[in-house]
Amino acid sequence: MDLSSRLIDAKNVPQFDDSADVLIIGYGIAGACAALEARRAGGDVLVVERASAGGGSSALSSGLFYLGGGTEVQKAVGYDDDPENMYRYMIASMGAEQADKVRRYCDDNVDHFNWLEAQGVPFERSYYPHKAVYILSSEGLMSTGNEKVWPYRDIARPVPRGHQVAMEGESPGAGAMTPLLARCEQEGVRASYDSIATALIRDEDGRIIGCAVRQTGQTRYYQARRGVIVTTGGFGMNKDMLAEYFPDLPASAEPLGTPYTDGSGILLGLAAGADTQGMDGMIATAAIYPPQQLIKGIIVNAFGQRFVAEDSYHGRTAGFTSEQPGGRAYLIVDSEIFAYPENPYAKHQLIDGFETVEEMEARLELPEGALVKTLATYNADCAAGKDSLFQKHPDWLKQLDQGPWAAFDISFDRSTYLYITLGGLKVSSDAQVLNPQGKVIPGFYAAGACTAHIPKDGKSYNSGMSLGPGSYFGRVAGRAAMGNL
Repeated sequence: MDLSSRLIDAKNVPQFDDSADVLIIGYGIAGACAALEARRAGGDVLVVERASAGGGSSALSSGLFYLGGGTEVQKAVGYDDDPENMYRYMIASMGAEQADKVRRYCDDNVDHFNWLEAQGVPFERSYYPHKAVYILSSEGLMSTGNEKVWPYRDIARPVPRGHQVAMEGESPGAGAMTPLLARCEQEGVRASYDSIATALIRDEDGRIIGCAVRQTGQTRYYQARRGVIVTTGGFGMNKDMLAEYFPDLPASAEPLGTPYTDGSGILLGLAAGADTQGMDGMIATAAIYPPQQLIKGIIVNAFGQRFVAEDSYHGRTAGFTSEQPGGRAYLIVDSEIFAYPENPYAKHQLIDGFETVEEMEARLELPEGALVKTLATYNADCAAGKDSLFQKHPDWLKQLDQGPWAAFDISFDRSTYLYITLGGLKVSSDAQVLNPQGKVIPGFYAAGACTAHIPKDGKSYNSGMSLGPGSYFGRVAGRAAMGNL
């Protein structure tokens, strides 16, 4: 991959067409939050945005922020949380590779929630108690992770942390971006729209001091006196990068985002000598629920064996599904809980109904006796009130002994799995971009989905882990670029 055109030496810049203290590339949630903090620290801020307006993928999202530690929403609906409890869960489920960021995020989470509300981002003091991927109503809190899944429920007190913006419909993220962008405009953040950042500019000391922009057919050069912040999003729309990092991704999988979710900021960073982290990480989803009664079924692979606790959050289930032989997976239910999956995007197909388990086993071409044994073991566990294999929560245990039975194909290459990429530029807890030696690249900052997410794969991802840390570390980047940490 030739990145040479994405980095320009300052001596080759004929002249700067504009300058600012802080230059931000990308105007989604991370960019807007970075802009506000840099502006409030006294900086002149210029945002470069490819689209004709701000918002990006954040505005099209389900508006979920993963927030906790004892927010006013959690308290209002009766949940007791604290930063240490949140930290224990996140480290246990997401790993300790970015423990410094997790610690900072958890400790500051209540203040960050309060800051979001102060900017006009609305959250209802209400709770949605059911299992869902997203909701069309406006409840302010729902479970969006694996807090109640074993072993995490034994490590940290399970509490819901999915804070949804108070806006009905499929894209409540707009309910967050609208007030944030309005606040940016009110406070004097400048924006250059319909502008594609094509290269970073580096001075003779190795500091990033600006960027080149293609705008209305001409190239313009913008100078950053204090720092450049990249907040451009992931790379789900970049076919070359997908082929490199996900060579086995099935054609049926579909990326989430805008056409500009193409890794442009990551490529700019690589050209400037940045390191990356977690580039093979992805959260895919094709939830079997709603209706939530289907969670009481079992999911088996091509060997007729269970491989995941069915009450796992949908990203965790998808992560394990993708690793099964041939990506094959089947949801098995009996007549008492039979229902069609209502997720309109997943396109899970009913294979058939069966009078006997043996008949179903043969139709699915599973090893003889495998599914019979799996169901017998599972039913015995349910009768005893404990899942001996995966410790599935007792709320979802039910003997599957009321025929006829049915099987749905939820295979990774047959159903439609929607995904976002999780890897990106490697940054410090102060949002400074790092090189492969772990050294800071002077003048260069990044936040949001163009940086490595805290969860490294779908098994550890919780919905809200893009908007939550993206908004928080966007703020960190804005302050850091102004030297105000």
